[in-house]
Amino acid sequence: MKERIKEILNRINKAASSCNREPESVSIVAVTKTVPAERIREAVASGISVIGESYIQEARNKYDLLSGTPVSWHFIGHLQTNKAKYAVKMFDLIHSVDSVKLAEELDIQAKKINKVQNILIQINIGREETKSGINEEDVQDFIKESARFQNIAVKGLMVIPPFFDDPEIVRPYFSSLRILQGKIKNSFVSDAMRSISVDELSMGMSGDFEVAIEEGSTLVRIGTAVFGERK
Repeated sequence: MKERIKEILNRINKAASSCNREPESVSIVAVTKTVPAERIREAVASGISVIGESYIQEARNKYDLLSGTPVSWHFIGHLQTNKAKYAVKMFDLIHSVDSVKLAEELDIQAKKINKVQNILIQINIGREETKSGINEEDVQDFIKESARFQNIAVKGLMVIPPFFDDPEIVRPYFSSLRILQGKIKNSFVSDAMRSISVDELSMGMSGDFEVAIEEGSTLVRIGTAVFGERK
């Protein structure tokens, strides 16, 4: 695993350098779906500092086992509103907020524990019916509505593009998210929107993270390349 992580970091360095970015501006979110706690500890010992869980129940089973492990917890799966109370207790960043209703519930639950919950807005760039996310044209309305919530902080955008074997076919989806990021930054410059930040772009996985970095990704969600094929 240590060698695999070293190789990923080398690839990140090359991809970032190719587009005049600092490699330190990109973080690996190690996708730990089905990965047991002891393997996660091994990954952390090998240099991983962020893990991404996809299911609340699975994360709850690991959370206590990994208590004291120096790692940041991110939620990257589809989050149901009735699981928001668990999510705010465990996760430093939730990547997959896809409705005002969910944002409101996260705000309510975060307030109960005196926390400001960092979130990303999931965008359905490919307009796929099988995937969650907000359409591009609805994002600015979502941000305006969410600005009234005191216990959530928008930190960026996330996308799960359509799957293609060729990363170059995926590139336009990553590019679209970067362009949307720029539009949002240009739109929300008033004092009332100072809590809004879209500096983070969560995009790219094991098969296409280098292209994602070239298009501006700051968080690459990598599972197979870190842990190997799932059994």
